[in-house]
Amino acid sequence: MTVIAKEPPAGTPAAAETPQDFTPESGNFNQVVRLLVVLALVTVLFVLAGLGDLLLFIAILVAVVMLHELGHFATAKWAGMKVTEYFVGFGPRLWSVRRGETEYGVKAIPAGGYVRITGFTVLEEVSDEDEPRAYRQQSFGKRMIVGSAGSAMHFLIAFVLAVIAVFAFGAPTDNLQVAGLEHPQGVAQTPAQHAGLAAGDLIVSVNGKALKNPDTLSQTVARSAGTPVTLGVRHDGATREVTVTPADARGVKVGGTTLVPAGASSPHGYIGVQLAQATQSVNPVRAVGMGATNLWQLTTAEVAGIGHLFSASGLSSVFHQVSNSKDATQVANNPAGAARPISIIGIARLGPQAQQDGIYFLLEFLIVINIVFGLLNMLPMIPFDGGHVAVAGYEWIRTKKGQPYYRADITKLFPVVFAVMAFLAVFVISSVYLDLTHPIKNLFP
Repeated sequence: MTVIAKEPPAGTPAAAETPQDFTPESGNFNQVVRLLVVLALVTVLFVLAGLGDLLLFIAILVAVVMLHELGHFATAKWAGMKVTEYFVGFGPRLWSVRRGETEYGVKAIPAGGYVRITGFTVLEEVSDEDEPRAYRQQSFGKRMIVGSAGSAMHFLIAFVLAVIAVFAFGAPTDNLQVAGLEHPQGVAQTPAQHAGLAAGDLIVSVNGKALKNPDTLSQTVARSAGTPVTLGVRHDGATREVTVTPADARGVKVGGTTLVPAGASSPHGYIGVQLAQATQSVNPVRAVGMGATNLWQLTTAEVAGIGHLFSASGLSSVFHQVSNSKDATQVANNPAGAARPISIIGIARLGPQAQQDGIYFLLEFLIVINIVFGLLNMLPMIPFDGGHVAVAGYEWIRTKKGQPYYRADITKLFPVVFAVMAFLAVFVISSVYLDLTHPIKNLFP
């Protein structure tokens, strides 16, 4: 999030504008050495603790945040505003360098980053010399662009990742691929093994009918315990028919998990395969179109999900999860469609899981994260970027033609801001509590 700058008083010596060198005698050289030492120590500690995946994911999140800030930075520079700082992290400086009027650097706490733009609100004291270049003095259009540039950058990141995912891993088809064979406890040979199915096989038809819905196979197998099922299987370009007879899944355990309770009233078929949706390669032009489509679908789904989470029923569900361990466990084990918030703790836990399960799942996770960050950051409430955009819009509406530009008194918003921030604080604490006590199970295959 862009932070408000407080400029040094007029007359401050301009020595800081002098280019900094990197000779061993210079203070800047010492800062670089200190930064490299800190980074090396942190890396060694994470690796020794077996948390290399977590460190990599934290680095990715910091990069995402800094790209968000880069959106504000670049558009503010374009608009002629004064930008005084662009920093990774918070707290004590580890290293910084000044180029022109902007100081770039790294701070000790890698909890994101920030960019300082002069005069971001009417409350900030700005020198007479810098006032014409303050954010608050710019046109409505420029303020809208700068204020929303961070969220726009998140959607740009999500779009690029979506295109990369489609181009690198292909577009989904109606067919299913055998990703692997299961090995139930105490079962010498599964129906799939008996029929000769192998990892990499494509299942293109069931009982002579082409697959049009990925659920068709699982539904057919489930109701066909003891009854032969004919599968059209393609391997290395050749298609053959394979007859497989599903076994009863009641009481069968795979990896310690019972497929169907032994006391179930009716049989439930299984064949012993792990399935994944098959894909086909696409050219770059089609990948761009499909990436845009996927981005739109995920965005609409996340909008609906956020709306559900903050609805009366969603907030009630979160309250019950916090106050009732049984409810929290049920949602954690089956989070699909549930009103379950995820804090930065949960994100940090799920990110490495996505990495371990493959680059595709990491890309998908990062796409969703960027969409959510982009949406939440545009909430029309200060201190979110959307709040500053809303203020700019309100001032533009209130300004009458031929009259001085209207300036909103944002102090009148403070009671509402405090109430909203208090609510969000409780919400975030609840999310952290749930992620610590009832972590969501691995969302990835």
